[in-house]
Amino acid sequence: MKSYYIYTYGCQMNTADSERLSHQLEMVGYIPTEEVETADLIILNTCAVRETAETKVFGRIGELKRLKQKNKDLIIAITGCMAQKNQADMFKRAPHIDIVLGTHNIQHINEMIDEVQRTHQHQINVDMDNTVLPELKAKPNGTFFAWVPIMNGCNKFCTYCIVPHVRGREISRPVEAIVKEVTELGAKGFKEITLLGQNVNSYGLDFKNGTDFGTLVDALDGIPGIERIRYMTSHPQDMTKSMIDALGRSSNIVTHLHLPIQSGSNRILQKMNRHYTVEHYKELLEYCRKTIKDVVVTTDIIVGFPGETDDDFAETLQLLKDVRYDMAYTFIYSKRSGTPAATMDEQVPEEVKRVRLQQLMDVQNEISLDLNKEMENHVFDIIVEGPSAKDETMWFGRTSGNKMVLFPKDESLAVGMTVPVYIDKAQTWVCYGTIQKR
Repeated sequence: MKSYYIYTYGCQMNTADSERLSHQLEMVGYIPTEEVETADLIILNTCAVRETAETKVFGRIGELKRLKQKNKDLIIAITGCMAQKNQADMFKRAPHIDIVLGTHNIQHINEMIDEVQRTHQHQINVDMDNTVLPELKAKPNGTFFAWVPIMNGCNKFCTYCIVPHVRGREISRPVEAIVKEVTELGAKGFKEITLLGQNVNSYGLDFKNGTDFGTLVDALDGIPGIERIRYMTSHPQDMTKSMIDALGRSSNIVTHLHLPIQSGSNRILQKMNRHYTVEHYKELLEYCRKTIKDVVVTTDIIVGFPGETDDDFAETLQLLKDVRYDMAYTFIYSKRSGTPAATMDEQVPEEVKRVRLQQLMDVQNEISLDLNKEMENHVFDIIVEGPSAKDETMWFGRTSGNKMVLFPKDESLAVGMTVPVYIDKAQTWVCYGTIQKR
């Protein structure tokens, strides 16, 4: 029996891809190992969103060279966005790599391994087929939750983002295929799934037959065993009121809506190539809050984008105060080679970026605490995820709105159970509660 070890970097889509790689490998006799030192096959499923992500991967690749020297039969494969971006340059920089597999080609992993064993030569497959998305089974790592990709690629070309260049154009899986996968997961005991796509709101538009994300939400409603359906990531440009209506009437779609705004300045949004205005965004959000009961809204914001002035940043701060997000994931803009923003004039100094980021976080943290305080003295259904990493006497889980809740361990609990928890105390990032006996 040969063993494999997978390093997974980056987003949830990469996690899902790693689960599909695992299934293919185990179908031909590989077994997983937690000891990278003894693995016969090592796969690095990589991310290219930021320069720091690439630096981290190249560091790991360098460390693996000694294992290759110890075991000449060891096979090292690189896949994911970094493999797609750098392609044959990967072999030049690290000749001890055996396989470079692009983002559209993970279904070929076993045949690539066979070719390495047969020829003892480098193998590369980075072709991008934008006409079909292969149906691949997965080996979910979770016990009660699973990732379900619904599409791949992005057509938006935001000026700061490398994703369209390494994931290709948007391709959607058929509704029937997704329903089949989710139904099978429900029958196996999975209670929560997350629908994945670079931009789920553009799901189905490539079919050109009226299918959209709302169609899929309706089709997944009421599947036996599935208590919660999460989804990421939404894009304001493609969100419609009919989609929001579908989210509002669904019996198992969660109340958490992650809707990235990126900036509160229309001028900066235009430079980012985001194709919506702050005013349109606010209208969408207002409709969401009317339509989706108890909706919890989070967002992404980039500070220090090229050309961002004090006035532009002030508009972003005001947006936070106006919208009052439950949480905002905030990032300092960093150059990504291969994107238009990297060569734009008026790059913002690093110190200015850091000051703005802290200001933004200070405002948002105050809002997050206020909104979490409103949860105190209320009961929420929580799916038990297991012991807290910091305190094994406390267990944790999440609300439908994706709020983290800690509660004392109870011997009657098991991972995956749904329990009612009374919120005793709320903090900025987490709430504390006690289980309510039914």
